[in-house]
Amino acid sequence: MLKKIAAVLAAVLLVPCVAAEAQPYPSKPIRFVIPFGAGSATDALARIAGQELEQTLGQPVIVVPKPGADGALSAGEVKRAPPDGYTFLFGTNSPLAVVPNLQKDPPYDVMADFTPVTYLGDNTFFIVVHPSLPVNTLGELIAYAKASPKPVDYATGNTYAFVSMAMLAANNRIKLEAIRYKSEPDAMADLLSGRVPLMNSTSTSSLAHIKAGKLRALSTAFDERSPLLPEVPSIIEAGQAKFPIGPWFALVGPAGLPPEVVATMNKAMAAALAKPSVKEQMQRHGFIPKSSTPEALAAYMKDQLAVWKVALKDAGIEPQ
Repeated sequence: MLKKIAAVLAAVLLVPCVAAEAQPYPSKPIRFVIPFGAGSATDALARIAGQELEQTLGQPVIVVPKPGADGALSAGEVKRAPPDGYTFLFGTNSPLAVVPNLQKDPPYDVMADFTPVTYLGDNTFFIVVHPSLPVNTLGELIAYAKASPKPVDYATGNTYAFVSMAMLAANNRIKLEAIRYKSEPDAMADLLSGRVPLMNSTSTSSLAHIKAGKLRALSTAFDERSPLLPEVPSIIEAGQAKFPIGPWFALVGPAGLPPEVVATMNKAMAAALAKPSVKEQMQRHGFIPKSSTPEALAAYMKDQLAVWKVALKDAGIEPQ
């Protein structure tokens, strides 16, 4: 009799566990950990995407800023998270391609410690100066830097801005000094105050200030003009070579993420990025949304690790 009672109790206790296991994904809030602070381009884009995913997945999407160490802190948090589909890195080239090349002892292995979900898109940057700097074109900036007895400081809150400006300096044999910040909003504050005169900035941070006359745009950081500021020349039109690197975004989870979770998030994010209202919101930030298969993202991440390794060497930046 005691054995029968024990068996019945075991069966009763097992029911909640089976029910819990059978719950469809997702059944609770999802976290997007981002490598930069509130008010950054990454923050704005993660919130736009998250709001759309809340509608399609039926669960809140919480954006968690984790700035610092060029995105390594955010990536480390996601690496340590359970692979259950409730924590993702809404990441950029900074933690996913630069940190492994910038640090002698990287805190993670990009290809082994993360599960690729989807590519997210590319962002727009402008090379801008504070009005106190007496230059109106990129050519004038280079001439000014050559004539300056000391390096010209530039603010940077992300690795793309840091490395691209170092490459600009190396290509033109001028001296530019990086003043590095945890996140771009902090860098922008010092640029607007005039404490730092130069920056390669996302349109999210700089566009309104350019239009208000508080900053002067010298060129885009790319080989084409931007529809956001069509009067501003491309970097090629400004007489410079195209940078071999670019700012990009991707969604990854911890290693070991179940295939069904990857498939669900990939499908939901692709649908979100293709929605006209979402595309319009993102394009206002200079962002060009592009989704991909997990396999395509994995191949791209591997390629970018090699691209950034060469770029850092060409810019004269040694791993620390």
